[in-house]
Amino acid sequence: MNLTFMRRAVELAHRGEGRVSPNPLVGAVLVREGRIIGEGWHDHYGDLHAERAALKDCAQRGESARGAELYVTLEPCCHHGKQPPCTDALIEAGISHVYVGSGDPNPKVAGQGIALLRAGGIQVTEQVLKAECRALNDIFFHYITSGLPLVYLKYAMTLDGKIACYTGASRWVSGEAARAEVHRLRNRCAAIMVGVNTVEQDDPLLTCRMEGGRNPLRIICDSTLRTPLDSRIIQSASEIPTLLATCCEDSDRAQRYEALGCRILLCPGKDGRVDLPALMRALGAMQIDSVLLEGGAELAWSALRDGVVQRVQAYIAPKLFGGSRAKTPVGGTGFAAPDQAIQLKHTQLKQLGEDYLIEGEVIR
Repeated sequence: MNLTFMRRAVELAHRGEGRVSPNPLVGAVLVREGRIIGEGWHDHYGDLHAERAALKDCAQRGESARGAELYVTLEPCCHHGKQPPCTDALIEAGISHVYVGSGDPNPKVAGQGIALLRAGGIQVTEQVLKAECRALNDIFFHYITSGLPLVYLKYAMTLDGKIACYTGASRWVSGEAARAEVHRLRNRCAAIMVGVNTVEQDDPLLTCRMEGGRNPLRIICDSTLRTPLDSRIIQSASEIPTLLATCCEDSDRAQRYEALGCRILLCPGKDGRVDLPALMRALGAMQIDSVLLEGGAELAWSALRDGVVQRVQAYIAPKLFGGSRAKTPVGGTGFAAPDQAIQLKHTQLKQLGEDYLIEGEVIR
């Protein structure tokens, strides 16, 4: 076993970011006598899976896969979907040994893929660089086991906890390196969501501006359908998918947005606002496997209070805005005592230019 080949498979898997949803990211490397004879990755939804892509690449190189070893980041599938089972292809190709990075929690696979490989005479070694391989698919693992999108709460703030000056000016809190990281996450997530207040105050476009990236579905949480019709997000809705989540049943109002290319999603209300858990269930049913929540403070509080957030990303800039009226990342009522606070686990710190990113998982 050579871990270099699995690291290469992880590297290849990343090439599918933003295009395979709601499928997992997977990379595969075929090896014979210490030499790579084929590589593949799941490039986009509906396309060849990584294993079959590697076999195809092997054939195009004029190589034979019979007797070769395969390094693959995720357990090979054993069911029919958009593509036929990869286990069949590997057995038919005569692969001798498969090194698997991570198991697949999909109930249609979940150990059955590995069992079929072994029954077909293929030696299997599991959990090779397991942590790195699992990290590829935090979104997929959450979605396939819960049916709900993985929700990231992201914000940028100063060292004194402000997301804007007292005037409301907020461009830019963080630097270029931090903003580039945000666009990479926008590319990876299936949807990006903000509250109507953010649209009214900041008039964002909510697009992905990284080279080779794709725009996520834009979602505005707008309980009363008051998003300005002349806002940039509404005016570009005919070109970039845009959804308004609302509990307003005024069909005349809805038609004004639909005429401009928006989709209206009528949701149950809770205290006069969109019921966020119900919204997440609806998005999951639409195969939206991930949501990047970018603001504002009231929506952030509601999402945390209602338990729909799984990960928090806080970008911290070495600046001090001051001001008792300057906005903070999370609004709402807040908690009455420190021991009621939402806590994070598995926190990580990363420097991005002059800024820092602290990321962690919400403890349930």
